[in-house]
Amino acid sequence: MFKNLVITCFLGLVAIILGAFGAHALKEVLNPAQLLSFETAVRYQMFHAIVLLFVNTYSGFSQPQKNKVSYLFFGGIFLFSGSIYVLQLTWITAKSIWFVTPLGGLFLIAGWSLMIVIFLQKSRK
Repeated sequence: MFKNLVITCFLGLVAIILGAFGAHALKEVLNPAQLLSFETAVRYQMFHAIVLLFVNTYSGFSQPQKNKVSYLFFGGIFLFSGSIYVLQLTWITAKSIWFVTPLGGLFLIAGWSLMIVIFLQKSRK
């Protein structure tokens, strides 16, 4: 459990740092569309870090359930937000990693879907 919380807090910390970096250092480097994309990645990362705090401290989830949801969200953040950071901050083009961002989105969707299933199972008991 503590490993998940440490990773979650690290993701929140990085989201704050990248958000500040985007708002200040990248304002003059990226065009408005690129900056908006970067901000989307930061926003999704922070939203999911907050949800991960809930998941990993909520007593209604078993540890295996917490781990499954956490790993889906960790993977989703890494692939979704991470790929957007890479696209905006490096020479790598969307053509070369076109599948990574949607795959990350699928991981995030799977995490939310798993939470729905868990909550529905609990409501039946």
